[in-house]
Amino acid sequence: MSFKTADLLDNHESGLADGSVRVVAPIFRSFGGRPSFSGRITTLKLFEDNSLVRELLAEDGAGRVLVVDGGGSMRCALVGDQLAILAHKNRWEGIVVYGCIRDSDDIKAIDLGVRALNTHPMKSVKKGVGERDLTVSFGGVRFKPGEWIYVDHDGVVVSAEALA
Repeated sequence: MSFKTADLLDNHESGLADGSVRVVAPIFRSFGGRPSFSGRITTLKLFEDNSLVRELLAEDGAGRVLVVDGGGSMRCALVGDQLAILAHKNRWEGIVVYGCIRDSDDIKAIDLGVRALNTHPMKSVKKGVGERDLTVSFGGVRFKPGEWIYVDHDGVVVSAEALA
């Protein structure tokens, strides 16, 4: 699928007015080998524990994007190269992390969209703590499971309905 977030917004101005189309604040950096990606949203809410990230990325991710609300933590990474490889193997379109990743040089060689706040060399703890498939909020936007996300170099757009 080919799209530009700017064009999506131009073509769906009424969605901006009624809130069904939302633009995330420009807080993310691009790390993955896929510069643009889109799909249905699957969410995780956790803090400095990536156990559920691994569990979820082990599922078939065809047509889906994992949105991880990591609380914006800058104290450890929630995704590394092994999880990115797992996501690619299981056909995930991409991962958006409100937190950090690591192994960024390796991740940029993987055909997977990855956005995160920054990098951190420390791995997370593994206690299995977190929640799945609930509405999360960051970057001035609510991310609801089953809605659509579109990501390119210009930004991140979330929509209640498919836009492209």
